[in-house]
Amino acid sequence: MPFAADLLKSIQASADGLTIGELLSLHPDVARRTAQRWISRLIDEGRLTAFGETRARRYVAVKTIPAAVAPVQEDVFPSYIPLSADSHDILSYVNQPLEARKPIGYQQDFLDSYQPNQTWYLSESLRRQLRKMGSTGQAGAPAGTYSRAILNRLLIDLSWASSHLEGNTYSRLDTRELIEHGRVAEGKAAIETQMILNHKTAIELLIENAEPVGFNRYTILNLHSALSENLLPNPADEGRIRQHAVEIGKSVYRPLSAPQPIDTAFDLLLDKANQIADPFEQSFFAMVHLPYLQPFADINKRTSRLAANLPLFRDNLCPLTFLDVPEQAYSRAILGLYELTRVELLRDLYVWAYERSTQEYLAIKQDRAEPDPTRLAYRDVIKQTIRDIVTRAGENPLTVIQQGVAKHVSTANRDNVQALIVEELRRLHEGVLARYGLRPSEFVAWKAQQAKGSSS
Repeated sequence: MPFAADLLKSIQASADGLTIGELLSLHPDVARRTAQRWISRLIDEGRLTAFGETRARRYVAVKTIPAAVAPVQEDVFPSYIPLSADSHDILSYVNQPLEARKPIGYQQDFLDSYQPNQTWYLSESLRRQLRKMGSTGQAGAPAGTYSRAILNRLLIDLSWASSHLEGNTYSRLDTRELIEHGRVAEGKAAIETQMILNHKTAIELLIENAEPVGFNRYTILNLHSALSENLLPNPADEGRIRQHAVEIGKSVYRPLSAPQPIDTAFDLLLDKANQIADPFEQSFFAMVHLPYLQPFADINKRTSRLAANLPLFRDNLCPLTFLDVPEQAYSRAILGLYELTRVELLRDLYVWAYERSTQEYLAIKQDRAEPDPTRLAYRDVIKQTIRDIVTRAGENPLTVIQQGVAKHVSTANRDNVQALIVEELRRLHEGVLARYGLRPSEFVAWKAQQAKGSSS
């Protein structure tokens, strides 16, 4: 395997991995098809892993694990996830070799035929079951109340689980260390670290704007931008409808290729999503039609998984974190969607995954303190005042607090709000800066000013 050995060495030498184009530039004497064949074999042998899709796909070397301790992970749909008869039919089809499956293009009727609040991917009984599982008892609270209350746990769980479905090798503990303390796990490719941090940013974007955001161009384009930052070969593709054709790895599905039809279908998709009244139907609709359309150059599935949480955040339901969802199950469910325009397998996986998510969060719900009503009522004032204190580092913090409170808080609540601001200021650290719209450089400058003031 002389070619394979040379290709593997080049990939091993790059901490961030290489795209097929970068690899061929290092080995101009190797034909593209030859390189693809050897890369496929190295992936099958567990010596390489791949991230992304189409032209953005990067290949990263996998550290060797002794055979005695290496986990055996069969590439089959797990038997412990209950499936309907329809789902078994889909599974039988997508389990066939690629050559046995019929190539198919984008089916416009799949979206056109869906009539919001008349067509249902999730039956009424199933929607009732999901609501019962996901109820947090805060249906009447302001949008995003529950997700804000569990934010720290949610950032870790959803960032890790969604990234894991893309082949990311960060552990849950590694993810926690990165998100809470900014510690990058040793031996991980930069692309994996960036993927986790992008998820964190995207989740915060949705939660901090739970009430005004919806299924509109601004929200979905900016969600994609947050998830794709520093991960696409062409930064111009971040948060923008794709301008070129894409191919789906290990699939015979061929999405739309011309920009105008993609743009038109995207607007129709958003219009229909916005009309759906039930949060679970709306959530599942996003999980179905965003990846099926492939509106972006890459990172479509990640965008759909976070967009599926939008109605759940808004209605104060338990989130869908994708904890314990096997990649083998998710990829087959998506293949059934791509190649058959059938949703049953993805639907069965969605219900199972949501039950797993709610089990995790029901366990912590009883121990979670109820949100402080004063903190909730004046959260914008508190966050803006914290931001003002840090960005106006030369001013006396107490003066800034008093000015902010006097301007925006009723006389009866000023002492309580001022105490809350002081409390949040004391525990301000790098892991919560985005909450206040602060950059790390501003925080460092403020800390330096504080240290200088205390020593003088």
